[in-house]
Amino acid sequence: MKIASALFCLGAALCAAPASAHGFVSAAAQAAPAAASAPRAGTNLPVYRINPGDELEINVWREDQLQRTVRVLPDGTISFPLVGSIQGAGRTTKEIEQFISAGLAGKYVDGNVPDVTVAVRSPAGLQFSVIGKVKSAGTFTPGRYVTLLEALSLAGGADEFASLDSIVIIRKTDGGLVTIPARLSGILRSKSISADAVRAIPMIESGDTVIVP
Repeated sequence: MKIASALFCLGAALCAAPASAHGFVSAAAQAAPAAASAPRAGTNLPVYRINPGDELEINVWREDQLQRTVRVLPDGTISFPLVGSIQGAGRTTKEIEQFISAGLAGKYVDGNVPDVTVAVRSPAGLQFSVIGKVKSAGTFTPGRYVTLLEALSLAGGADEFASLDSIVIIRKTDGGLVTIPARLSGILRSKSISADAVRAIPMIESGDTVIVP
C-alpha cells in the first residue's frame, strides 16, 4: 500500500509539474544509447505522432464531401477520397495535412487546395503494457503521455518483492526491439527523493512493454 501510494502521489506531481522488427538488440550494445535518447520526465513532451488505432477527424474547408472521421488501420494507413491510401502512423497531424493537400492539388483547376485540417479525435492507439511483479499487469490506454512511474501506478504499483533497479522497457524501433533499463528503488524505497532521480524517469512511448522482474 505504501508503494502504491507513493506511485500515485509522485505520478500526480509529475503531471502537475511544468514540462521543463525484428529480434532483440543486445542490452549491452543498445541499452545505453536507447536510454540516453529516451525522453525524460523533466523534458518538454514530444509532438504527438499518430499510432495505429487512433481516430482522426479530417476536414477540407467548404468541401462537405471531404469531411471524414477515420481510424488508423493496424498497418498504419488511412484512406481518403481522391487521395487513396495514406501512411498515417508515425506522422504528425501537420504532416498528414500536407500529404492530403498535395494529393488533392491535381483535382483543382487552379491548384489552390482549400485548407485541410487533421485532428486526433481519440488517441486510442497510444498503448503500452506492464508485466511482471506488479499488482494489475495488463495493457493500458491512458490517452496522454505518461512516465514509467505513472505506468506502474496504472498497473496497481510494484509488488513487494519486485526488483525496482532491474526494470526493463522493451521498445519497438525501425531497427528492431531495444531494451531500456530503468531504476526506481531510489524513488520508491528511499526516505528522500532527489531531483536528479525524478528527472531520470523515462517517458513511456506507444507500443512499449515494461517488465518488472
